[in-house]
Amino acid sequence: MTVRTRFAPSPTGLLHIGGVRTALFSWAHARKNGGKFVLRIEDTDLERSTPESVKAILDGMHWVGIDYDEGPFYQMQRMDRYREAVKQLLASGHAYPCYMSKEELDAMRAEQEALGLKAKYDRRWRPEEGKVLPEPPAGVQPVLRFRTPLDGVVAWDDLVKGRIEIGNIELDDLIIARPDGTPTYNFCVVVDDWDMGITQVIRGDDHVNNTPRQIHIFNALGAAVPQFAHLPMIHNDQGQKLSKRRDAVSVVDYDSAGYLPEALLNYLARLGWGHGDDECFTMAQFVEWFDLKDVSASPSRFDKEKLLWLNAQHIKAADAARLAGLAKRFLDEKGLDLSHGPALVDVVALLKERVQTIVELATGAEYFYQPLTPSAEIVAKHLSSDDLARLSTFASEAAALEVWDTASISAFIKEFCKSQGVKMGQVGMPLRAKVCGTTHTPSVDAVLALLGKAEVLKRLA
Repeated sequence: MTVRTRFAPSPTGLLHIGGVRTALFSWAHARKNGGKFVLRIEDTDLERSTPESVKAILDGMHWVGIDYDEGPFYQMQRMDRYREAVKQLLASGHAYPCYMSKEELDAMRAEQEALGLKAKYDRRWRPEEGKVLPEPPAGVQPVLRFRTPLDGVVAWDDLVKGRIEIGNIELDDLIIARPDGTPTYNFCVVVDDWDMGITQVIRGDDHVNNTPRQIHIFNALGAAVPQFAHLPMIHNDQGQKLSKRRDAVSVVDYDSAGYLPEALLNYLARLGWGHGDDECFTMAQFVEWFDLKDVSASPSRFDKEKLLWLNAQHIKAADAARLAGLAKRFLDEKGLDLSHGPALVDVVALLKERVQTIVELATGAEYFYQPLTPSAEIVAKHLSSDDLARLSTFASEAAALEVWDTASISAFIKEFCKSQGVKMGQVGMPLRAKVCGTTHTPSVDAVLALLGKAEVLKRLA
C-alpha cells in the first residue's frame, strides 16, 4: 500500500509553527516511505475562514519549503460529496434527525451540570426498537446526529502514544450535519481521508478526542481506518502552550525576524524527535533518519536561544549569494543605496560567520554603504585627541600604499603600530570607530580592504 499523508489546516489565521511541525512530520513520513503528501484546506468554518488566511497558509508552506504532491483541496468545493455520504449513513441507520432546539439543549446541559454529570446529549431523538419518538415540530429543520454505539470501547494503536482505548459510554451522538445541511468538521475529515486514501493521519494531540468519533464514522461508511499518530504539544519557555498573543507562533514572524526556513525546520524537527546527538542537519538527512517510532509522546519546550544558535549554523553554511539576496530586503527597507559600496555578496561573505539572523547580517552591512556616527561612549573610549592624531598619521601613510588588499593592509597596520610604539588595539579599535562607526566588525584589515582605499581615506579625513 502506498503511504499517503496529509496536512489539513483551517484558514482562520496565519500558519502556526505548531502546524508547520505537523506538516513537516507528515511530509517526512511520506518522503521516507516513497509516498504522497497531500495539502487540504479545511475551510468549512465560514465565519472565520478567509481568502487572506488561505494565502498565508500557501505562502507559509512555500517559504519553509514543504512541498506537497497533491492539492490544495478545499472542503467547500466537496459539499456534494459530503451530502452523498450523509445520505449513505441515513440509509444504513447510522445517522438520524434530531429536532432538539438550542434552548432545550442548553436547559438539558444546565440540569446535568447541576447534578454533577458530564454534559451530554440525552439521545431523546435517537430511534430505538420499541421507542416512540415525539412528533417532529413544524417548521424546524433538524440536525443530523451519528448513532454512536452504546457499549464497548473504541481503540487504536497510536503510532506515537501507543494503545488508546475509550469507552463508547463517554461519547456523544455527534452532530454530522447542521440544520442547513452543511456537514461538520469531524464528518468532513473522515470523508476526505477516505476519498484521498490517507494511510497515516499525523496531527497534534489536541485531536485525540476527535479520533474515536472519527473511527466510528469510518467503520459506518465501510471505509478503511487509517493509522493515527498524535504529536505532542509545543510549550513556551514557561512550560505553557504556545499562545498567539504571547509568543511568536507564525512562520511570518520568523521570516520577518531574519530566520532561514531550513533552520526553523531543523529546530522544529528536534521538538519531540531526535537522532542521537545530531543537532544541525539538512532536510535530506531528516527524511533519511525520520521514523514515527522515535517521536516522543511528551510535550516539547520551545527554546529561542537554541533556535538562534541553529540559525547561526545554517547561515554559516549558506551560500553568500543567497544570503545577499535575503539581506538586501532589509537594507532596502532602510533606504540604503547599495550601488555606493562593495558588492553585497562580498560583504555577506565577510560577515556571515559572525551573525545569528539575516536582520543582524543586514545591520552589520550598513557601514559599508554609509558612514555611521559613533556613539558618545565609543568616542570617549576610542577617539581621543591622541587617537585622532594617530589616525591622521595613519591616513597620510596609508595613502602611499600601492596595493590595497587584506594582506597588504595587515602588514601595513603591524608596521604602523611598531613605528608608533603602540599595541594593535590602540590602532584597530579607533580605526573601526572612525571608519565604521562601531567597534563590532570583522578583522579590520579585511573591512578596510572591502571598503576600498578611496572610501577609507575619505572617512578618515
